[in-house]
Amino acid sequence: MKARGVVRVPGDKSISHRALILGALATGRSRISGILHSADVSSTASVLRSLGVAVPDLASTFTLPGKGLRGLRAPGSPLYAGNSGTTVRLMSGVLAAHPFESRLEGDTSLSRRPMKRIAEPLTAMGARFEFAREDGLPMTIYGGRLMGITWNTRSASAQTKSAILLAGLVGGVQVSVIESQKSRDHTERMLTSLGAPVETEETMVSLSPVDSISPLDLDVPGDPSSAAYFVAYAILGGGETTIPGVCINPTRTGFIDTLAEMGARIVCEERIAAAGDSVATIVARKSSLVDWVLDRARIPSMIDELPLLACVAAAARVTLEVRGAHELRVKESDRIAVVARNLRAVGVDVEELNDGFIVKRRTKPLAGRIETDGDHRIAMSFGVLAALQGSSIEIDDPGCVSVSYPRFWEDLKSLHR
Repeated sequence: MKARGVVRVPGDKSISHRALILGALATGRSRISGILHSADVSSTASVLRSLGVAVPDLASTFTLPGKGLRGLRAPGSPLYAGNSGTTVRLMSGVLAAHPFESRLEGDTSLSRRPMKRIAEPLTAMGARFEFAREDGLPMTIYGGRLMGITWNTRSASAQTKSAILLAGLVGGVQVSVIESQKSRDHTERMLTSLGAPVETEETMVSLSPVDSISPLDLDVPGDPSSAAYFVAYAILGGGETTIPGVCINPTRTGFIDTLAEMGARIVCEERIAAAGDSVATIVARKSSLVDWVLDRARIPSMIDELPLLACVAAAARVTLEVRGAHELRVKESDRIAVVARNLRAVGVDVEELNDGFIVKRRTKPLAGRIETDGDHRIAMSFGVLAALQGSSIEIDDPGCVSVSYPRFWEDLKSLHR
């Protein structure tokens, strides 16, 4: 059957951050195309420029001259990361291994997010951290000579893991990270593709010292978290939708896998390999879903899509139970509280849990006003509901999607006709 709509989602946000950072640390000039041009990724580019890296405008294709593993210069002013937690946490690993002082700052939302989870392992390696407040930005890093480490995160955090790996890479020391469950593995995949000696065994990843890494030659694949909104819209009745060139790294496909188990008609076609990751065309069609209790083990692979899954359950008139998602409390907003509050605002019965939520089977029409708390994931998740036929939903701050997907509303409108 012919696809009713085709959407090309922007480049993957996680890969885009890492491409800039590893390109800056490489020896030689990297070629990068398809990078996500958003506020968060622009924050990483801005921080790198302040450290002496000649990052060009994030055009469709550009070259990035690397400074080598220890070639960054001391910043002349605080490094401003905007709303980007990824920028702060990954760059903390890089800065911990450079022999100078760096002060990291962010906007009001980012300044509330926890940073000691990054500081603890990096301090154990030999860096020193000072916080202007209890556990958030501003944060000053006094970097220098580091020691090797084996660190158990006791959680599944790709950002903590990446900070340690980057500190080991730049510091020239052996590091190993053990997680409770495997988190996103873009950092280790990209490091391997650039010649770094990475070993993985179940939930442990190790990096051995290396003198340099090769430059990138990378076409950034589409972001699966961005694609998820159009998959959701299609299965809820928006019409068959094709989304080409999407990253389907197995640590990122939890949302699609869960929907398929709930009865959604989703297929991945034309699979290829790119930069150590798998890429495919996703096709989604209108589907009937069943009640579901989410497996806790699935949460790390779909943490960003949990608000969307709650909205899908509400629209599909099914019951959904999510537990073990404590991490949602410390995202750009308290996403557990914000999801529950906004579902109630549009007529859905939901129980808020300490570590998740239970969405009850809906009996009322979807109608009301959404207060996003400036959170892009909340805006886009409820934006999908607003686009469905028969809904009457208003989003208070549609502009907040610029953090990860500036053209989201235009792309959604292209299908909603």
